[in-house]
Amino acid sequence: MADTTSAPRLTVTGEALVDLIPDRSSGGYLARPGGSPFNVAIGLARLGHRATLMARLADNAFGRLLRAHAEAEQLDLSHAPAATQPTTLAVVSLDRDAQASYDFYLQGTADWQWTDAELARVPGDTAVFHFGSLASWTPPGAERIHAAAARLRRDGEAVVSYDPNIRPALLGSPEDARDLVERSVSVAHIVKASREDVSWLYPHMSLTEVGARWAELGALVVVITDGPDGAAVFLPGEAPARRPGRKVQVADTIGAGDAFTAGLIGGLARRGMTTPSLLRGCPPAMAAEAVDEAILISALTCERSGADPPFLAARPTRNPGAPLTAADLVFVD
Repeated sequence: MADTTSAPRLTVTGEALVDLIPDRSSGGYLARPGGSPFNVAIGLARLGHRATLMARLADNAFGRLLRAHAEAEQLDLSHAPAATQPTTLAVVSLDRDAQASYDFYLQGTADWQWTDAELARVPGDTAVFHFGSLASWTPPGAERIHAAAARLRRDGEAVVSYDPNIRPALLGSPEDARDLVERSVSVAHIVKASREDVSWLYPHMSLTEVGARWAELGALVVVITDGPDGAAVFLPGEAPARRPGRKVQVADTIGAGDAFTAGLIGGLARRGMTTPSLLRGCPPAMAAEAVDEAILISALTCERSGADPPFLAARPTRNPGAPLTAADLVFVD
């Protein structure tokens, strides 16, 4: 992997849990590292970015599995607190179309027990701070994560990124969830969500209306993914744009949204969009390029079982500023 010590630091905060994935050959389950923020951090590292993971890692068998996997992916764990609580578990089910659903075991687990002191350890040179998913709305730690994101937004030096990663079974009613999500949107510069997320949150609003609402709340880039149909892009003062999807042979959709998020954050960062002022002036064509890369990365991830996003290939002849193509991405078995 390339030396990234001088690259912008991309810090990801949230849960690191273990997915129990169906094993078709045995009829049992396989334990795999997971959690949306954990997957996003790995996706960023595999794309050659300087990725720091702030997750509460337990000192148990599953916690050690997560830590070993993160270290093997060359994530910076120096700001990841050691937790005394057990690891969160997610049991994965796949339907006939290989779409994933999850049953969570999270009562009293490590991912929600953040302290103010732990979140004060956000690296001072963070260029992009990403948060979201379960940890952004699960008490008691959600309040402290929100405060950290709000502080960074207020300070105005780091770009704040957010993905709600809605889980209706854990959130109660859409009305209650909207308040939580919109509070987080209001402190974020980049917001990514899925059609499923926004359809549940806003059943009577179109994607365009949701994109406009989130831009009014303060987001500078809003992207709503639409499965095989690509994604919709919303920038303040610009007409909404649609980016096409890619046809792939789907193994499953585990980690596909997280791979998209990593591709989007990484694509914008690679184009220099690492301060709020620069992101505010992001040209629509540049945002479209970053979204196209995120669609490609997500599509390739769907062709693999589990959350297994691609690596950036070592191609010395490739122009670093050129859009990524499938030829620039590889998998390591």
